Amino acid sequence: MTRTERSLRLAVVVGSTRPGRRALKVAEWVRDRAAAQLRERAEIAVFDLAELKLPLLDEPMPAAIGEYRNAHTKRWAQLVDSCDGFVFVTPEYNHSMPAALKNAVDFLFAEWNDKAAGFVSYGLNGGTRAVEHLRLTLAEVKVACVRSQVSLGLFTDFDIPDMSEPGTLAPAGHHDGVLERMLDELVDWSAALRPLREQPASPVLS
Repeated sequence: MTRTERSLRLAVVVGSTRPGRRALKVAEWVRDRAAAQLRERAEIAVFDLAELKLPLLDEPMPAAIGEYRNAHTKRWAQLVDSCDGFVFVTPEYNHSMPAALKNAVDFLFAEWNDKAAGFVSYGLNGGTRAVEHLRLTLAEVKVACVRSQVSLGLFTDFDIPDMSEPGTLAPAGHHDGVLERMLDELVDWSAALRPLREQPASPVLS
């Protein structure tokens, strides 16, 4: 079965590896809503960077060349290559995305090309600045980013009695509509880009 014949495959990428992170709770919420909303339109997977345990970029050749030598890189490449689109779940660390997430993007090139991405962020200011940096990074690996974005506030969308603990995710009701719109955009864009993904990739040195 070719990609054109099968349903879309989307991955929710858990972008934080910090012990005590809240990203996994957010990713599970996104996965459950996506599975209920999209049903036959797309398959939903979860890629947890904490489980993948990618080291700091250790490939001797630039990712654009595609000559991966390490087993962890090849495994990551296979996972990303199997998908048509992504929802990146990211907190905001010092006005940007976590280093682990940037590192995971940098490991690959062609596997990202001509796919679509949506974003669910969280933080003191909703994680919006993390996503702005992530959008720029993904543009360089030819990922099309949808407009709609879910931005969760730590003090408005979580119940956190103790900041040393993850607390409980309690998103305000208006986020449901934004998430629904973002997922619809992601499916539409992922499907629209299919013809480009079927063409042989042109190597670009970086």
